[in-house]
Amino acid sequence: MNYPILSVVIWLPIAAGLVVLAAGDRHAGVARVIALVGAIAGLLVALPLWTHFDRIASGFQFIEFAPWIVTFNVNYHLGIDGISLLLILLNCITTVLVVVAGREVIQQRVAQYMAAFLILSGLMNGVFCALDALLFYVFFEATLIPMFIVIGVWGGPNRVYAAVKFFLYTLMGSLLSLVALIYLYSVAGSFSLLDFYELPLPLQPQILIFMAFLVAFAVKVPMWPVHTWLPDAHVEAPTGGSVVLAAIMLKLGGYGFLRLSLPIVPDASHALAEFVIALSLIAVVYIGLVALVQADMKKLIAYSSVSHMGFVTLGIFIFSAQGMEGAILQMVSHGFVSGALFLCVGVMYERVHSRQIADYGGVVNKMPVFAALFMLFAMANSGLPGTSGFVGEWLVILASMKVSFWYAALAGSTLVFGAAYTLWMYKRVVFGAVANHHIEELADVNKREIFVLGVLALLVLGMGLYPAPLGEVLHESVNEILRLAAPGRKLLMGM
Repeated sequence: MNYPILSVVIWLPIAAGLVVLAAGDRHAGVARVIALVGAIAGLLVALPLWTHFDRIASGFQFIEFAPWIVTFNVNYHLGIDGISLLLILLNCITTVLVVVAGREVIQQRVAQYMAAFLILSGLMNGVFCALDALLFYVFFEATLIPMFIVIGVWGGPNRVYAAVKFFLYTLMGSLLSLVALIYLYSVAGSFSLLDFYELPLPLQPQILIFMAFLVAFAVKVPMWPVHTWLPDAHVEAPTGGSVVLAAIMLKLGGYGFLRLSLPIVPDASHALAEFVIALSLIAVVYIGLVALVQADMKKLIAYSSVSHMGFVTLGIFIFSAQGMEGAILQMVSHGFVSGALFLCVGVMYERVHSRQIADYGGVVNKMPVFAALFMLFAMANSGLPGTSGFVGEWLVILASMKVSFWYAALAGSTLVFGAAYTLWMYKRVVFGAVANHHIEELADVNKREIFVLGVLALLVLGMGLYPAPLGEVLHESVNEILRLAAPGRKLLMGM
């Protein structure tokens, strides 16, 4: 590539967001058009990353480097591997769908709403591209601001409480990671992640650094027991906020484990792997049971996200190529499926103005097309073979079986619990007689809604039926992380 493509991928959505802000609410129609053009342009400029990515290279690609804060040896250093590539594309696709989904729904402060998602998209791309630790931290923390605004301004009745809780949980957790990064800088003399990867460290400092990273990234995933901010944030957030939060922002935690924890402190990662696996399995089983008793559709899907993201951390800390690839594919699939489920809830909420399961029943009689699409996403959330929801979970379960039968048995329980809470919700909402006059007056999905849900349906089926291209992108990147995370590597370097 003969131009700085990663910088374009990061800064073009941010620039488009600023232009939308400048258009303002006095020109809401213009703001909507600019936002859509900016989101589509953000996706188009990212597509060459897929076509030009070298699938047999193990290092970072599309490298960009420029001095930033020379005094402290901080640099504008960008690069991606296969993991970053998939998450960037997931982010860009989700941003387009969120902008399209919100074109008619959002009527107040339209420009600010659209701008928040465009700027957030660019900042999250920055997280996935950063190879300088301070640059990573700046992008990582900056993502909080647009989402805080989205929840706090366009959310439900308790939006301020939910927004503040979201902000404080994630900010306080991340501050410990900053302390760890400053310590690593004091030893390495730079903030380069590549330098951190080759830095010999005794086991005790590794454990302290790992715990700092664990707090930061566990809150973001979120892992049990620091997951309590997520249901509140999802319930109060507007539909677009819930989609981006579930589809992209939760992935920042899993990505942080892969990019920082395992390569920088491999011995501590192995030493504390069983602890992280235990937390992951609690999330899979216990939170799955919690989801069963939810009366609010959004809250049920939020708890479902915690349970499914438990597979991500489980697959990462098994330390096998199969498990790690399964974890990454689970992140991508969860982005499609959870985003689609929140959009489905949004479609119903716009018509009935309720998220309570008890207020529905017989939707299929009035919205057959919607019911069919909703069924596909419900099945994917249950891990049905042939959908994207099956691919990552199956790989993680297989990898778990090679380590421990009990790991696999507990992880496999999500296939039962996931089907129980998802299909139980679907049955009560969609089937049966028409429940009330609100359901009687429902109209089926319009062209905008069919487009958004149809694209996600194609992605869910495409990934489920033919995941090989995604696996090919991941193989070398996963092998490189496993090489960097080999136990004893850093301790031997220090001898």
